[in-house]
Amino acid sequence: MIQSMTGFGKATLQLPTKKITVEVKSLNSKGLDLNVRMPSVYREMELGLRNQIATQLERGKIDFAIYVENTTEQTSTKVNGPIVKNYIAQLKEVTPNADETELMKMAVRMPDALKTEREEIDENDWEEIQKTIGEALQNIQNFRKDEGASLEKEFNLRISNIRKFMEEALVLDPERIQSIKERLQTAISELAVNVDENRFEQELIYYLEKLDITEEKVRLNNHLDYFLQTITGTEANGRKLGFITQEMGREINTMGSKSNHAQMQKLVVMMKDELEKIKEQVLNVL
Repeated sequence: MIQSMTGFGKATLQLPTKKITVEVKSLNSKGLDLNVRMPSVYREMELGLRNQIATQLERGKIDFAIYVENTTEQTSTKVNGPIVKNYIAQLKEVTPNADETELMKMAVRMPDALKTEREEIDENDWEEIQKTIGEALQNIQNFRKDEGASLEKEFNLRISNIRKFMEEALVLDPERIQSIKERLQTAISELAVNVDENRFEQELIYYLEKLDITEEKVRLNNHLDYFLQTITGTEANGRKLGFITQEMGREINTMGSKSNHAQMQKLVVMMKDELEKIKEQVLNVL
């Protein structure tokens, strides 16, 4: 069963002092284009996390983010008291009549007035965060599967339309052949020259064989069947489907170049239109 590369997954976790939110978004891409955003405290876990995401999501332009929201009044940033006092003393020397409050405002804006204590990873917390990451990744995979089911319905419709237009074109084939014969016979008669009828028949048969679309019809039908088998198989992937659509396009183009019939060419254009819609959606398939 096919999956879309487009998806979104989210999961949240409430820890004693903070709320963790994990979000994963993906769009189509030829390969894996992974962007990870997370608080610096968790950076040492990034490499393993990237491997986990790449293994599960395989392909796509993926944005992964971990957001942390403190839910207590505690903060890791504190006023560096000795430094601030030193700044105030120096400012008083420069402006002895300045207001104490104004000096304080100036001092806390000076370099190193605030210090941030480095937070260490709590192993128990990270274990819970990993479960939340797994939940978010599972959610985006479920999203991708749902989108894949919609794509499969779209593909079935477009393949059915191509097959229908091809059958309509084949109904016109006897009329097309007869029209070509009549045009050639009229052209010969207008030349007002004697023609060897046997030779003319041989040349006519040779010419009509060049315009025969039976092989293209058989190959196109095979490609359509193979496409449908692939989207329902266990190894469905966008690249493979892309190659099949290229082969389908070759057969449709050849039918168009051989048609020499206005109505048949119109049906070929309609087949091409359906194929282009398939190609656009194949770009979204994982």
